[in-house]
Amino acid sequence: MHRIVGAVVPLFAAIAAFLCAAIILLFLGTNPWDGFTALVDGAFGDVNSLSQTAVRATPLLLVGAGISISFRASVINIGGEGQIVAGALLSTVVALQLPDVPRPMLIPTVMVAGFLGGAFWGAIPGVLKAYASVNEILSTIMLNIVAVQFLNYMLRSPLIDPREIEAGTRIPQTERLSDNAALPTLIDGTRLHLGVPIAIAAAVIAYIVLWRTPLGFRLRAVGFSPDAAKAAGIPVKRSIVAALALSGAMSGLAGAILVFGSEGQRLITDGTSAGFTGSAGFNGIVAALFGGLHPLWTIPSSFLFGGLLTGATSLQRVLQVPASMAVALNGIVVIFVVSSDRFRSRVNTALAARRQFSSATSDEPVDDGTDDAAMAASS
Repeated sequence: MHRIVGAVVPLFAAIAAFLCAAIILLFLGTNPWDGFTALVDGAFGDVNSLSQTAVRATPLLLVGAGISISFRASVINIGGEGQIVAGALLSTVVALQLPDVPRPMLIPTVMVAGFLGGAFWGAIPGVLKAYASVNEILSTIMLNIVAVQFLNYMLRSPLIDPREIEAGTRIPQTERLSDNAALPTLIDGTRLHLGVPIAIAAAVIAYIVLWRTPLGFRLRAVGFSPDAAKAAGIPVKRSIVAALALSGAMSGLAGAILVFGSEGQRLITDGTSAGFTGSAGFNGIVAALFGGLHPLWTIPSSFLFGGLLTGATSLQRVLQVPASMAVALNGIVVIFVVSSDRFRSRVNTALAARRQFSSATSDEPVDDGTDDAAMAASS
């Protein structure tokens, strides 16, 4: 029953969010039905729309899968934005240094570089939490700011396109990167590229790591009870660092895909993290929550939110509402989905208490939901 609740509550939260959005559209003097029809058509109406949605969902999926990893170790990673930037920077530097490497070698190389860049940036708050008791929420948020400022510095001096200096425009961007590093397009005439299946495969691998490997067992054991894990001989501190490093690595891979799956084939910024990431580091958290903080369920969840982001542009164009309406719609969904997590926990607690009461009165075995936890720990 608790699994059904876990799936149904976020769904009802999303429906409630769209009802609130419909009320706002009515106050703006527009037809909500026309708006939502335009949103769905813009996100899923044809092959091109579907490809746009898939590309938009890719960084959300990677960040969300990474959040799911860290959550299992009871650490919270809010640093997806900075980790995306770190992965993008390191992969860009590698591509600039190895422009003539053949495509079959260069694409995996830059992807691995993005993975390692994000892992390094994620390991920093992991070390601070494990060995200095620094709250990981604060450290990951602060490191987002550090990463953005470092990106601004690199794109305005060491990595800036030499032609920008010659022309005096000094737009903060790199020179065009090697075509050998460009992610191949999967369907001609669309933006669907190799990064989409890479992200899906990474989420599946995250699930396998968490539930089918000794490392995943250690991470989940630390998340269930650090004291019990320590008593069992599990290195708690190293597990915390590993959880945040792996979480950051997934975001770093998203950064590499954003660079080498883009049409411009260069790293560019407007001075803010959102100018490059599209706020994927934060939207990915919502996708993870909507997916129940499970790597596999984060796949459809990310595509849903990718569709919301893609279709919002169509909604704005059809209804002629302000651009901020698209941002507001996304924000409403975020508020309802995040709030639903606490409601879901309360419902599950109430159901567990009811089962215990029914079992006590009927002398039947109690199913309090802990059997799933035990099975997960033993797998």
